[in-house]
Amino acid sequence: MARLIDASVFIELKRQGCPLGDTVAEALNVPYALASITAAELLFGVERADTSERRRRSEFVETMFAELQVVPLDLAIARTHARLWAQLESNGARISPYDLIVAATAVARGYSVLTFNVREFERVPN
Repeated sequence: MARLIDASVFIELKRQGCPLGDTVAEALNVPYALASITAAELLFGVERADTSERRRRSEFVETMFAELQVVPLDLAIARTHARLWAQLESNGARISPYDLIVAATAVARGYSVLTFNVREFERVPN
């Protein structure tokens, strides 16, 4: 089963001082992908970085885009997103909008999610 890598993985690895390139290179032995919203989150991190940090972050992000499939938000994912959103709202179990897009992408494609934000994703059925 393929997995979507959530932005929390990149954030936590950076926080722990782990070499992101080596970690991701090892992970590429199994099928991994990024939801389009995760790509946007990574690019936002590049844009927010100061000048000295920006080049390093940009190189890393562009390497990820070259190595990992970025799953576009299509109509199937939009339908899954709407269904999950309605279910979570009715159960009073909201999750963040970006995580809901990642979850919908995973459910629609039959992927699991690699995340450090387990509490948020546990609320999502399937």
